Amino acid sequence: MTSPLSRDELKTRLNLETSQICWRDLQTYYARGHVVRVAPGLDLLDVGAELAADNKSQFEAWMAADQVGEVAPELAQAWYDRNAELWAVVIAPWVLVQDRDARGLH
Repeated sequence: MTSPLSRDELKTRLNLETSQICWRDLQTYYARGHVVRVAPGLDLLDVGAELAADNKSQFEAWMAADQVGEVAPELAQAWYDRNAELWAVVIAPWVLVQDRDARGLH
């Protein structure tokens, strides 16, 4: 029996699974409502680790501050139009995405 991963071990593992992906390649996940926007000011790995740990209070705080949430249709269209490359990590069934080239949009 293996013990659960520590937060640092989880972040290391998530780092290996984080990559850039074209927004257009995520359309199926977006249509299903499985894409979570992460504000550029947050650490994508921290958010992924908190999601994996089911830290609801942290997510509620981020959502209240509009740092984490669903991708608004206007933003989805803007990313599609500019063929945006986003950083992404999968915490099934969710795909966390972050636009590090954000121009004040969210």
